[in-house]
Amino acid sequence: MATILIVDDELAPLQVMEEGVRDAGHRPIAVRNVDAALKVLQRGGVDLVISDYRMPGTTGLEFLELLGESGIDVGLIMVTGYASIEHAVSAIKAGAVDYLTKPVRTQQLQLAIEQALELLRLQAENRDLRREVVELRSEREIVGESEALRRVIETVRTVAPSRAAVLLQGESGTGKELMARAVHNMSDRSDGPFISINCAALPETLVESILFGHEKGAFTGAIQTVKGAFERAHRGTLLLDEISEMRLDLQAKLLRVLQEQEFERLGGGSPIRVNVRVVATTNRDLSAEVAEGRFREDLYYRLSVVPLRVPPLRERPEDIPGLALHFARRAAGDLGKPLKAVSPEALEFLLGYAWPGNVRELAHAVERAVLLAPDDTLLPRDFEGIRFGLALPEAPGSKAYPSGVPRSGASQGEEDGETRSDAVVLHTLNLSDAEGVLIQRALEATDQNRTRAAELLGINVRTLRNKLNRPD
Repeated sequence: MATILIVDDELAPLQVMEEGVRDAGHRPIAVRNVDAALKVLQRGGVDLVISDYRMPGTTGLEFLELLGESGIDVGLIMVTGYASIEHAVSAIKAGAVDYLTKPVRTQQLQLAIEQALELLRLQAENRDLRREVVELRSEREIVGESEALRRVIETVRTVAPSRAAVLLQGESGTGKELMARAVHNMSDRSDGPFISINCAALPETLVESILFGHEKGAFTGAIQTVKGAFERAHRGTLLLDEISEMRLDLQAKLLRVLQEQEFERLGGGSPIRVNVRVVATTNRDLSAEVAEGRFREDLYYRLSVVPLRVPPLRERPEDIPGLALHFARRAAGDLGKPLKAVSPEALEFLLGYAWPGNVRELAHAVERAVLLAPDDTLLPRDFEGIRFGLALPEAPGSKAYPSGVPRSGASQGEEDGETRSDAVVLHTLNLSDAEGVLIQRALEATDQNRTRAAELLGINVRTLRNKLNRPD
């Protein structure tokens, strides 16, 4: 027995359909306007809706669109006394599962109900099967069997079917975007769009346009109407990468969209409603950013309904062998090079490194090793490039010196009575590699504070952001 909601402003046809539903062995709920229907649907438990097409106030077609915008997943049969191909096409395009004309015959109604319920059952079964396939694919992409990683994946699997906002926190290179995609892939929105926006790389003059879109003529150069990220992510997921880099004034506008699921394009005057699930990532402690006044507290709580910390690689070293083999096979396939194995000695070598750049650094090191390795088995010598190193100062303003090059009058490893620590040997003359390591080490030394890291590196923070966001 299904629960079927019937919506019609005319009493006589409402009663006829109510009786037909009951005679078919189902439970009818009859209401006479869309507002009452929405209240019933918000309580849950409705399997199918039968709605009149023409009603005062909100029409049946507008009702159907409201269901989509509100994320209420329920099938709808449209009924009208105005038989026309145009109405039928409009209703089916908007998502109706069937279309009937008045006066509705009981037998016709009951047949339409049974066909709609069977179609909805098959669609739900198909979604479940697709979700299982996507979950398996996501698990294959997220390599690792450590307890720390499994806990995160289990939480992702639990929260993915909901509409709750997810905040993924963790160091650079830990795989936060991969986790964000897993949230999308394991949700009911997996068939919808996944739109990713890097908040740290948004041009200041185009931020609002990129997020919310703009109308033709909204500013110089706006030669056509353009949809923003929120509009493109309708019925899907929007990833706001590095959310801590968003300006305070834009944080207020973002909060409004999250609260109301509504916004206006730049230069527009009509509100646009969307149904978007937001996932945000950051390599900073957002609660500390809130305490220091750099991030809105209300937005923080809105984004962190489900806060998740993606663990750094040093907290799950048991995943390094599996990751190394995964990256090695992938790189060998891309390069068309034969690869038999990663030697036990090479794996032991990799396990002995701290991986400040996390999984991303490991992936790059393995790809480089596969590219340059003379044999079909990776050996420790193929990974010598990861032995980077300059000792970083403990406080801004001091100088860092290469290992083995003390200041004048100081012994190696010791200077003015202070012992240098955290020094390793640099085995590469590649400037790009060395620069990347220095940036990562500066971020480590400043607890991911980009402003202080930029000071240590002797560059401005915008230059640092550009270097972090450039393609690898």
